[in-house]
Amino acid sequence: MTTKGKVGLWTSLILLLGLSIFVYVKFFFVYSEGVNEGDINYFQKEGFVFKTYEGKMIQTGYNSKNSNATIQSNEFRFSVDNSRIANQIESGSTSQIKLHWHRYLGTLPWRGKSEYIVDSIISVRPSSAPRKDDILNLPVD
Repeated sequence: MTTKGKVGLWTSLILLLGLSIFVYVKFFFVYSEGVNEGDINYFQKEGFVFKTYEGKMIQTGYNSKNSNATIQSNEFRFSVDNSRIANQIESGSTSQIKLHWHRYLGTLPWRGKSEYIVDSIISVRPSSAPRKDDILNLPVD
């Protein structure tokens, strides 16, 4: 093998190794993981080729930036790639739900549109937010 051939082979191997590392870190390396709790705003199965479960959770809390301590809400968009977990989320969608997730740096079409992939449900309890029926039936003084 000539010197040019060896240099070309080593260059190709280094480029292939670099590309492999990039793909692994971007799409398969778990960058972070955590837990979020809130009320499910919407949860649906969508997609043209790859049907994925996509949802949005509303998390309420107090805004500490303001001296008035106003209530604020944060949105948490997530995907679910396991149909068993998706069915559990759908059945508990009117409840306060605590979800465990993994965050990846990139998305894959068969995994969902979000970088946050829910892998388990930690707890489900009745929602603390009043429902529309509860508001309409409030006692009047």
